[in-house]
Amino acid sequence: MKSNALLLSLLFILMTTTFQAQYKIGIFDGETAIGNPKVKGSSTFDAKNQTYTLTGAGTNMWFGTDEFQYLWTTIQGDFILRATVKFNGAGADPHRKTGWIIKNSLDTNSAHVNASTHGDGLTSLQYRKTVGGLTEELKSIDESPTIIQLERRGTTYIMSTAKFGEELTSVELTNMDLDNEVYVGLYVCSHNPKVLESATFSNVRIVKPVEADYTPYRNYIGSNLELMDVETGHRKIIHHSAHSIQAPNWTVDGKKLIYNSKGHLYNYELETNTITPLNTGFAVNNNNDHVLSFDGKLLGISNHNQKDDGSSALYYLPTEGDSLPKMVTKPGVGASYFHGWSPNNKEMLFTGNRNGAYNIFSVNIKSGKEEQLTDYPTLDDGPEFSENGKYIYFNSVRSGTMQLYRMKANGKKQEQLTFDEYNNWFPHVSPDQKWIVFISFPKDINPSEHPFYKHCMLRIMPFNGGEPKVLAHIYGGQGTINVPSWSPDSKRIAFVTNTDSY
Repeated sequence: MKSNALLLSLLFILMTTTFQAQYKIGIFDGETAIGNPKVKGSSTFDAKNQTYTLTGAGTNMWFGTDEFQYLWTTIQGDFILRATVKFNGAGADPHRKTGWIIKNSLDTNSAHVNASTHGDGLTSLQYRKTVGGLTEELKSIDESPTIIQLERRGTTYIMSTAKFGEELTSVELTNMDLDNEVYVGLYVCSHNPKVLESATFSNVRIVKPVEADYTPYRNYIGSNLELMDVETGHRKIIHHSAHSIQAPNWTVDGKKLIYNSKGHLYNYELETNTITPLNTGFAVNNNNDHVLSFDGKLLGISNHNQKDDGSSALYYLPTEGDSLPKMVTKPGVGASYFHGWSPNNKEMLFTGNRNGAYNIFSVNIKSGKEEQLTDYPTLDDGPEFSENGKYIYFNSVRSGTMQLYRMKANGKKQEQLTFDEYNNWFPHVSPDQKWIVFISFPKDINPSEHPFYKHCMLRIMPFNGGEPKVLAHIYGGQGTINVPSWSPDSKRIAFVTNTDSY
């Protein structure tokens, strides 16, 4: 009897594993040929590169019925869908289309909303309000985008598109009443029943945003730790946590990342994908302002000192060994948030609350003597040395919005680098001193805040200033890129994005 039970148990496990392997394709639950096209399509997932390739036929996606290849999952409530899209080959029909589609069911005549780009460049938000009803559309002024985003907020649907490097262009549909429980996914339609067309999707993300009534610094959603190639914009998720993880540093040997979660620091080994605690001794109330010295020998941290009413203070410790952190800023002087090392490891740069305002200071790590480098009643933050020690890059709200600046190492010759309507934070200089990467928060936030859980952009600009280019459109903000996170070869950056579970 025991042997029969064991055999049945093993058979059940085998059947379950086979079922999952057959139907789970990356983050999607299944694939379906909607409307039964005459030529069979397919969906594949490249796990190494985290890309999807769909081939599909289909007469059309218009009027009262649709035919297309669909790679789908299910979701409830509000969400954000985003992907980088590329047609493969020249195509047989200029009306071939691809993108994201949201459906009430897998029926051919289901109510739906889809964000589509066509072979001839047409980009539109298309929708069918009722089962079997006629398809309608809202055309975008954008043409042939490579990034397609489709967001649901209640009964409002927003399609946002762009080419890599550009800002998003949006089209909005209101009063569209789909089910709370819907199918969402990627699709390809050839617009020709006898032809298969193909598209490849990268940077595919399904994001569940935070609830509208959440309380910052008390309610958190999950986090993705990501790496991005700055030349191509290609991204990979290397770790997901249901916790809030923040501010990844890249170590100077290129072997690991250091990030913060719940006041503790952790090592992420890139080769083995293993996570281990980083020993910071008594300092277990760290915020996300930890920075390695340029030579990688020292780690500076900002820890909330419980003996000073929880005020943030600066400490440092060797990256190798078990030495306890050494306090640098003195108790009682005001909150201090660390952001950068001097190239000679003798000074730490920080933003400090002194005399009722946050300005930028340097402090000698041996003597604790502070030198004030900026003097404004508004917020200055995020100071960081260039590796040659000539400049300090920082952000300031002195102009009315948060913008990037730089100054000489002694605080002289302060000059503004960005001049747009976004709120730009945390300039990080690449190790080869050619580029600055930074995060841009929306126009409608308080410019003195860098909140969690917003539509943000990661942007890049030349070291000496110039026109910014968009590297990534993300859902994140606080904790995404607070600290220097360039790879040692200046080719990649590490950062955090956010999503609730779904």
